[in-house]
Amino acid sequence: MSGPLEGVRILDLSRVLAGPFCTMILGDLGAEVIKVERPEGGDDTREWGPPFASGESAYYLCVNRNKKSVALDLKSPKGIAAVRALAARSDVVIENFRVGVADKLGLGYEALSKGNPGLVYCSVTGYGQTGPYRDLPGYDFIAQAMSGLMSVTGEPGGEPMKLGVATVDLTTGMYAAVAILAALRRRDSTGVGQRIDLALMDSALSWLANVGENYLVSGEVPGRFGNAHATIVPYQVFRSRDGYLAVGIGNDRQYRKFCEIAGAPELSSDERFSTNPERVRNREALIPLLERVFATRPTAEWIERLWSEGIPAGPINTVDRALEDPNTLAREMVVDMPHPKAGSVRLIGSPMKFSATPVEYRRPPPLLGEHTEEVLRDVLGMPAEAIRELAGPPVPTTPEPGRS
Repeated sequence: MSGPLEGVRILDLSRVLAGPFCTMILGDLGAEVIKVERPEGGDDTREWGPPFASGESAYYLCVNRNKKSVALDLKSPKGIAAVRALAARSDVVIENFRVGVADKLGLGYEALSKGNPGLVYCSVTGYGQTGPYRDLPGYDFIAQAMSGLMSVTGEPGGEPMKLGVATVDLTTGMYAAVAILAALRRRDSTGVGQRIDLALMDSALSWLANVGENYLVSGEVPGRFGNAHATIVPYQVFRSRDGYLAVGIGNDRQYRKFCEIAGAPELSSDERFSTNPERVRNREALIPLLERVFATRPTAEWIERLWSEGIPAGPINTVDRALEDPNTLAREMVVDMPHPKAGSVRLIGSPMKFSATPVEYRRPPPLLGEHTEEVLRDVLGMPAEAIRELAGPPVPTTPEPGRS
């Protein structure tokens, strides 16, 4: 079987996380992804460790499968010429240079689209191509701070807190993938490509969702609720007799059922707690009562009781438990791929499940420059002498693994 994006070629000039996450998604969907890297060191994340798997950093491995690595010097006219030639034969270019850098290199949208009118060109920056902050460097952490996300994350009265993973980078990568697919759909019907302008800050603001809308409607500045929810009660972490669990009771029916199985029907009949708006208004009275109830039984017993009645709840897993969970494994969310240096690497799998065109794990994250000779020869038709002059000696190729 072939992936839904078979025949689509992506020229990936991005590095670190947002861009590479986007291109891994597209590669998982069957696109050919050509990742251009610096000959000296490559993608910055190759050195971000420990941990390392036989010299390959876990950070780099996490977002670079299903790609070919081509090492080209973008400070060299011949390197720039090779990238331009690859762009002329690609459907998509994605880059995350500082604003204006791609244009100075001759790799901006205007320059590349002249020779390829159908090109979809995606730029990922901190603050976008327009606006007063356009020239500032952008990082996930700073976007979390400036967007307001950190102001609503953490304990009430505590310090603002970032999320435990780089959610802004990852969200921007997902938006980039969606935008590229939409632009390709239009390109296929009109023959004309376009430029996509994505900013970490914009993506972070979009994550405010209902919290941001609460402010726009009420004018009240949202605060921090820790593990609780601003407008749903009870929806938070509770301490059990032997640990913790997360409980998300989303409607009054679930709340009544919970009170029944908890042996506390009085918490349902009390007018202060009978509806969600009342529970939100009276959370300070209700939560201590619920805390005493949850402390009476161990976590596993609570989970069993709540799940049996269809009440949303779950244990507070550590990462190892989450990745070894039976449902995680049944959903093939951890995959094992052959690797030329490490023997094999375990990677977090794709969440996209297709009935007709399943995701294929065709290539492990490539070694630096591993496919330089192959791509320059097969895509550009470059003779061996010119390849050696441009790229140096070839890197041994990676065996092609089967589909997961």
